[in-house]
Amino acid sequence: MSSEKSSETSAEFTRLLEYLRSARGFDFTGYKISSLMRRIRKRMSEVEVAGDAEYIDFLEVHPEEFSRLFNTVLINVTSFFRDPEAWQYLAEQVISRILEEKGRKDTIRVWSAGCAAGQEAYSVAILLAEALGEEEFKARIKIYATDADEDALTQARQASYDDRQIEEVPPELRARYFETVNGRHVFRTDLRRCLIFGRHDLVQDAAISRVDLLICRNTLMYFNVETQSKILARFHFALAQNGYLFLGKAETLLAHGGSFRPVDLKRRVFQRVPSTNLRDRLLAIAPAAHGETANGQRHGRLRDAAFDHGPVAQLVVDRKGLLLQANLRARRLFGIAVSDLGRQLQDLDVSYRPADLRSALDEVYEKRAPFQANDVVWREEDGQTLQLELLVLPVTDETGGLLGASVSFPDHTQAKALRKELERASQELETAYEELQSANEELETTNEELQSTVEELETTNEELQSANEELETMNEELQSTNEELRTVNDQLHLSTSDLNRLNGLLESILGSLSAGVVVLDRDLVVTAWSTRAEDLWGLRREEAVGKPFLKLDIGLPVGQLRQPIRECLAGTRDGEIVTLDGVNRRGKTIRCRITCRVLDGDNGSGQLLLVMEEAPQPRPVPTEPS
Repeated sequence: MSSEKSSETSAEFTRLLEYLRSARGFDFTGYKISSLMRRIRKRMSEVEVAGDAEYIDFLEVHPEEFSRLFNTVLINVTSFFRDPEAWQYLAEQVISRILEEKGRKDTIRVWSAGCAAGQEAYSVAILLAEALGEEEFKARIKIYATDADEDALTQARQASYDDRQIEEVPPELRARYFETVNGRHVFRTDLRRCLIFGRHDLVQDAAISRVDLLICRNTLMYFNVETQSKILARFHFALAQNGYLFLGKAETLLAHGGSFRPVDLKRRVFQRVPSTNLRDRLLAIAPAAHGETANGQRHGRLRDAAFDHGPVAQLVVDRKGLLLQANLRARRLFGIAVSDLGRQLQDLDVSYRPADLRSALDEVYEKRAPFQANDVVWREEDGQTLQLELLVLPVTDETGGLLGASVSFPDHTQAKALRKELERASQELETAYEELQSANEELETTNEELQSTVEELETTNEELQSANEELETMNEELQSTNEELRTVNDQLHLSTSDLNRLNGLLESILGSLSAGVVVLDRDLVVTAWSTRAEDLWGLRREEAVGKPFLKLDIGLPVGQLRQPIRECLAGTRDGEIVTLDGVNRRGKTIRCRITCRVLDGDNGSGQLLLVMEEAPQPRPVPTEPS
């Protein structure tokens, strides 16, 4: 029963992801499923929706919820110079190398992928401006900052940050590169023109090209392994020769050593390694097709690897004479560079050495039949002579149309030498065959055990890497929640300040009155006792507040006020209720006039306001003379 419920929930969640893709064009299938489910469940709990199907209905009724959901899933946690040690290394080592390698007037291109609210893009802008000077920065720097979140890009374009967001910027840099506008810090407009912000989906959109420095920090960790591989292939295409890749502290490239070499593994700085795989280069610049499977990608890489590591030197030429592919054996044998791929075959030495390929290709194209030539001699640089065979085969499409030709050079040097050795070695071979077979089986068994151990180690390493990325994801979620709590705390602080100011104002008003003011609740307990009341009766506020008014020992017969106060509360009496004789704190007999009002409103409803002020003594009535 529980397994059926789990599969049903998985199916509902898959339908939710498909709905998000079809409704808003946002494909989350490349994200890590555990992190994605946790973030979507968080948003569902906030809107009090229980299931995935119900949430689809909620999205259809509330279109504005899409934006709030994307803001929850796409965690925009970033800051200026995040991980200061890594940024210091970037400034002192990487940027200085880029400037040394580039010409003095060459444009330097930087791509900040997953830029969130723009702090990382402006951080690298500050470092480049410090290294080049402001005028040269404006003339040579182009910084492309991209993200999939439109709301985050809007904040980034405004380049406006509060005190807390900018606290990581050193004061001297803050004064030089930011202007204060309405209490916020805004990055300088003249330098901001060198930054271009735009929406870009790392999974689906083609990469920006010819980039000298690519910054993508703590973004890859949200994607699964297959999607990370596709994104890194595009990053490899995007980087210029010897370009640098700057990742976050939770990300490594252990499985991509053939594309990037570590410059500083601790600070996650890598450098591009020239690619020999034409298919990966084409895949990197092509938009992603929805539904492409990981098996298809692995099979394509397997075909390319099998071709590249084939034992026979092989070339592929298209109908226009362009050299499209050359495997590793052919490149080493004939001195073909990776940069020669895509050039005209007739411009390369291999077109006439060791055999005339142009004539052979013309014959194959004309006759639509294979061409073969034996005894092709090739002398290597070390002086060794090879006996090769030239085999040219036409390549056609499904309709029989001619696409090009496959050129291979099978090496028969060793075969001919072996024929001479065959007769001499045949007798020895029969004797040693059984021993060789036994040793070969033992070697295969040992190799399989070693391979199994290596695979287990690789699996363990991948699990550790995944756990590290998961912990980093949860850390950023906690940081996002902490930011929200700090915002609420700031609002409470402002409300408390307003309340204190109003209380001070009320105290000032009550203190300025000449009459004593007392506030009672419906149980006739004192809730407020003004300064004038202290002066009048000599009873401090701390001694009066919280005590029953009718039991206070002051110089006034408060017991006589019981009935008038209750009549005032009942609404049968209002205004001046009584005038009593009393003794003030100086021992002087006074006439005290007491006025009663019932307080209205949400905050004072049901409470009673007593105003006690000294009344003038009545004049004595003159007696007539008898």
